[in-house]
Amino acid sequence: MITRKTLVLFIASLILVNCRDFESLSHLKPKVSAVKQEDAAKDLFQRVLGARSEEFKVKIQADIGPKERDTFIINTQEKYVEITGTTGVAAAMGLYYYLTNYCNCQITWGGRQMAIPSPLPRVEGGSVNVTTNDKFRFYQNVCTVSYSSVWFRWEQWESYLDWMAMRGINMALAFTGQEAMFQRVYMGLGFTMEDLQNHFGGPAFLAWSRMGNMHGWGGPITQNWIDDQLILQHKILDRMRALGMIPVLPGFAGHVPEATILRYPQANVSRLTDWAGFNQSYCCNYLLDFNDPLFMKIAVRLIKEMENEFGTDHVYSVDTFNEMRPKSNSTEYLALSGRTIYKSLKEADSKAIWLMQGWLFIDDGFWKPPQMKALLTSVPQGEMIVLDLYSEIIPIFTRTESYYGQPFIWCMLHDFGGTMELYGALKLINEGPFNGRAFPNSSMVGLGMTPEGIFQNEVVYEFFTENVWRKEPRDISAWISKYVLNRYGTTNKFLDLAWQYLKLGIYNNTDYLHDNSINIIVTTLPRMSPLIQQDVWYNPEDLYVAWDILTLNLDDFSNSSLFMYDIVDVTRNSLQILSIKYYTDFVYAFGRGDISAVESHGNQLLGLLRDMETLLASDSHFLLGNWIKAATDNAMDMQDSWFLQFNARNQITLWGPRGEIRDYACKQWSGLIKDYYLPRWEIFVNYTLDIMAHNMTYNVTELDIMMYLKVELPFSYKLDPYPTEPQGDSVAIVKSLHKKYRPDTMSEFFQTLQKNTEERHKKDNRSWFQRKYGKPIKNSINRNMPYNPHLHHVMNN
Repeated sequence: MITRKTLVLFIASLILVNCRDFESLSHLKPKVSAVKQEDAAKDLFQRVLGARSEEFKVKIQADIGPKERDTFIINTQEKYVEITGTTGVAAAMGLYYYLTNYCNCQITWGGRQMAIPSPLPRVEGGSVNVTTNDKFRFYQNVCTVSYSSVWFRWEQWESYLDWMAMRGINMALAFTGQEAMFQRVYMGLGFTMEDLQNHFGGPAFLAWSRMGNMHGWGGPITQNWIDDQLILQHKILDRMRALGMIPVLPGFAGHVPEATILRYPQANVSRLTDWAGFNQSYCCNYLLDFNDPLFMKIAVRLIKEMENEFGTDHVYSVDTFNEMRPKSNSTEYLALSGRTIYKSLKEADSKAIWLMQGWLFIDDGFWKPPQMKALLTSVPQGEMIVLDLYSEIIPIFTRTESYYGQPFIWCMLHDFGGTMELYGALKLINEGPFNGRAFPNSSMVGLGMTPEGIFQNEVVYEFFTENVWRKEPRDISAWISKYVLNRYGTTNKFLDLAWQYLKLGIYNNTDYLHDNSINIIVTTLPRMSPLIQQDVWYNPEDLYVAWDILTLNLDDFSNSSLFMYDIVDVTRNSLQILSIKYYTDFVYAFGRGDISAVESHGNQLLGLLRDMETLLASDSHFLLGNWIKAATDNAMDMQDSWFLQFNARNQITLWGPRGEIRDYACKQWSGLIKDYYLPRWEIFVNYTLDIMAHNMTYNVTELDIMMYLKVELPFSYKLDPYPTEPQGDSVAIVKSLHKKYRPDTMSEFFQTLQKNTEERHKKDNRSWFQRKYGKPIKNSINRNMPYNPHLHHVMNN
C-alpha cells in the first residue's frame, strides 16, 4: 500500500522534471559579476553579524549547482564557516540557513534574536549542499509599496533588501521613483506639471494611481517627493543587482492623464468604470485604445527612459485591467490588448519579458475561460510570467490549464491592507507549492510572496520562505517547536505548547474563504444592522489557552524583545476576539429594549478599547507615532510635513475623501485606538443610549454624519504628535488584562463562533471576489459637501 508520505516524496522527486525550464527566460539572471556579488554578500554578512562576520568566509561560484537554480554550500572549518553560493542571494540564503538551523537564531521585521554560539556549530559531516526548487523566488505586491514601505528611507530599504536576500528572493518589484520617469515622458509629449499632479496620487496612494484605479487622490504630489524617490530608486537597484537579484520595473499599461483629451484631441481614449465608489474628481481613468499610435509612443519612450536612467534587467510589470473590468469581453479585444503590450515591450527592449498579475482573473464574473485564454495566449509562450497572486486560497492555475502554458509563479498573498489580525494557513502553504509543481503539465517556474502589507504574523513568512529549498511538506508541529527556539533563543515545554495551540487554531485556516481584513469589531465602523459578523475559523479557546501559557511565562522571558512583541500581539488579538461578544450583547440588548443592559455592555466595549490603547502603547511595534514620524521624516518643510501626514492618516482610516475604502487598511495601533476607533464607538454607544432614553427612532444617516464630521474627517487633518517610544510596563499590563478579561472568555458564546462562520459561508453563494469586491455598499449619507482636494488650504468645516 502506498502511503501519503511515500506519494509526496515521489511527487517531490519529479518536481524538477515536471516543471519546465523555459529557454525564453534563460537570459533572466544576475547582471553583475561574481566578484561584485561576493563583495555585496560580504557587506551583508557584516551588517547582519557585526564582529562575528570575521568568522565567516564568502564565495560566489556560479557552477556549483544545477542550471537555472540557486545553490549554496556550507563548509565548517576549524575556526570559521565558509559559505559558497551561486549568487549573492544564494550566499545570503546560506547564511540564514546556517543561523536558523545550527545557531537557533532568527531575523524578522519585528527584531532579531542573534545569540550565536561560540565556537560556531559544525554542520553534520562538515558540509551541507542545498539547491532551490525553482528558478525564481518573487517578492512584493504592487500594494506593499504603499501600505508598508511608502515611507522607507535608505536605512529601512537596506535592511529590507537584506531580509529578502536571506530568504532567497531573486526577483522583486522595483517600483520606487517611477513617477520621475513618467514625468519626463509626459512632459516631453507636451503635458504640464499640473496635468501630472492631477494624474498622480499622493505618496500613500501611488499604487492605485499607477494601476489606473483612480487618480489624483492624496495629491498634488510634490517635485521634492518625485526627486527624492528617484535618488532612492538608484540605491535600491544598485543593491538588488549587486546581490544578484532581478529587479522588475514598471511598463506602460495604457492609463493616461485626463489632460490627454486636451493635449491629444485626436487620441482614441475610453473611460474606465468607477473603482471603489470614488467620485468624478478621482475616478474613471482614461485608457488609451490599444490601436492608437500614442499608446506605442508612450510605452516605448517609458522603457527607453528607464533604460537610460537605470539600465534594465528585462522584466516589466504591466497590469491594464487590475480590478478594472475591460470595456468589452470580446476575445478579439482582449487579445489585442495583450499583443499591443507585448509589442510595445519588445520594440523598446528585444529581451523584454512581461510580468503580469493573475489577480484580475479573480473576477470570475467577467473572466471566463475564453476571455482568460484570449489574453494569455496573445503572447508567445514563455514571453510572459504570470503571478498566481493568491495561490494558497484561490489558485487560478488550476482553472486555466496552468495559464495555458505561460510560466507562472505560485504566490502566497496572506495579508490585505496591512491589517493585523493573527491569521495563517500553514497547512495550505505547506502543501500548495508541491501541488503546483505536480499539477498536470505544470508551467510553474517559481515561488512568490505577495502580501498587501507586512509587519504582521511573522511565523507565516518564516514558514513559507523555507519552501524555497524544502523538498517535501514539513511536520508543522516539529517546525513550530524549532521556530519557538529560534525566536526566543531558548524554550520550554510550556512555550512550545502555547505555540502548538496557535498552530492548531489561529494559524490553521483551511476554509479557503477567509478574508481577515474586514468586520473586525474594533476597527469596523460601528453599526446596529446588519450585525457585524467577523469570521472566526478556529476554536477561540485555543487562542485563549495560548494566551494563558504565554502570560505564565512572562517573567522568565521578559528580556526577549520578540517574546514581548508576541505576548502583546496575542493579548491584543485575544481582546479583539472578546469584543465580538461585548458588541453582540450590546446589539441584542438594544433589540430587547433593555437600556440597562445596553449601558452595561456598551461600557464593557468602551473599557476594552481603552485597555487595548494602554496595552498597545507599551510596545514599539504598535505605535501610530512611528507611522506618522516615518512620513514626516520625508518632508522638506512644514507644508510638506502636513501634506505627508495627511496621506499617512487618511490611508489607514477613511482611505479617500469621503470614506470610499474606509478602514480597509485599519491598524490596531496606540493613538489610532484612542483618537479614531474609540471616539467612533463612544458616539455609537452614547447615541444608542440617548435614543432609547428619549424613545426616538434609530437614524442611521444621522449617526453616520455624526461620526464622519466629529471623528473621521477631522482625524485626517489633525497634526497632533504621537509618542514614538513605548509607555508603560508590558509585563504588568498583560498580567492585569489577562486577570481582568480571561473569565469573560469562558462564555458559551465563543463555542459557536467557529460554527457560525462555517454556516455563513455555506449560505453565501457569491464568489470570493463578489463578496470582497462586489458593488460597494452606498454610504448612508450624502457626502458631496464642499471639499478641497489639494490639501494646501484650511479644511472647510
